[in-house]
Amino acid sequence: MRASRDDDLPEILTIYGHHVRHGLASFEEAPPDLSEMTRRRQALLDRGLPYLVAETDGRLCGFAYLGPYRSRPVYRHTLENSVYVAPGFERRGAGALLLAELIRLAVGQGYRRMVAVIGDSANLASIRLHERQGFRRVGTLTSVGFKFGRWVDSVILERALGAGDTTLPEETQPAP
Repeated sequence: MRASRDDDLPEILTIYGHHVRHGLASFEEAPPDLSEMTRRRQALLDRGLPYLVAETDGRLCGFAYLGPYRSRPVYRHTLENSVYVAPGFERRGAGALLLAELIRLAVGQGYRRMVAVIGDSANLASIRLHERQGFRRVGTLTSVGFKFGRWVDSVILERALGAGDTTLPEETQPAP
């Protein structure tokens, strides 16, 4: 596992495109082009957020990144994760390694909460992956998406990072 590089983007786009065209992990209906995927990645990197890849035998077998949960400033201590595994590499541990590293990096940067928004309540592999990493289900948004001719749920999971909400973030700590 390592930080992504510019030259990883074609393989990242191939993995993501597969999930867009054949799965419900993304609610996009058409894969973005390479320039859009490049823009999205750079926007996260510009914010100091990680964008990782996992490799097996010199081939990308997955990628993952952290993004802001929401754009309003009150959410600045919360991140949302995204993890995608290449077809044929499912259930081999790449997703777990990527997610664990995202959590470690987020804690190291002082974030307090991580959210996962999982497409399709039947996506038990992703739900269980997150639960094994300490996430808990906090809700299901029923039938909020319509893809592949059917209504699709979003499952919301979350977990505390570091001190979570047991202490105030540094910028709001009262003066001693």
